[in-house]
Amino acid sequence: MQSRVYDPSPNLLVKRSTFIFDANGTPKHEIRKVKVKGHVDEVLELVKGL
Repeated sequence: MQSRVYDPSPNLLVKRSTFIFDANGTPKHEIRKVKVKGHVDEVLELVKGL
């Protein structure tokens, strides 16, 4: 069996995603490639529309 070593190199990519569910747990919105700037406002508008 081969062991793996964690390498915290700067080449690791972070992929941010947001999922919004309704009160019944049904997924309603999926946002990929999230950018921090403006994201909160975008999510608030989507949640208000549920």
